[in-house]
Amino acid sequence: MPARRKARKRALDVLYEADLRDLDPVTVLADYERRLDQPRPEHMDYAVGLVEGVARYRDRIDELISSYAEGWTLDRMPPVDRNLARIAVYELLYVGEIDDPVAISEAVELARQLSTEDSPRFLNGLVARIAEYTTH
Repeated sequence: MPARRKARKRALDVLYEADLRDLDPVTVLADYERRLDQPRPEHMDYAVGLVEGVARYRDRIDELISSYAEGWTLDRMPPVDRNLARIAVYELLYVGEIDDPVAISEAVELARQLSTEDSPRFLNGLVARIAEYTTH
């Protein structure tokens, strides 16, 4: 698995746990990092950046997801999908070195591995609509 995909998966683990336990993602991240095997994996810096970025810009990210998720509210989305969307939208808006198609395809691939049968198509459409909006 490529390093950035591993980082996204770790960020998803933290955001998912924080979401389910209704905790601050940065607090969960600190606990998660204490439990990590040593030496610290190289991809953890990117994972930390994702978690901290999603936490920092969550209101704006959630506003966009809510606006573009046709027929779905954030609360109704599976938690994995909701947090994969948050990661992808954070990358679209705030990580200049990640091209939009990469952010979209990574969310879709992780959804294929970790979520429902319909999740890859749902996330592809949702994140692509947001990408189109943010580039115009």
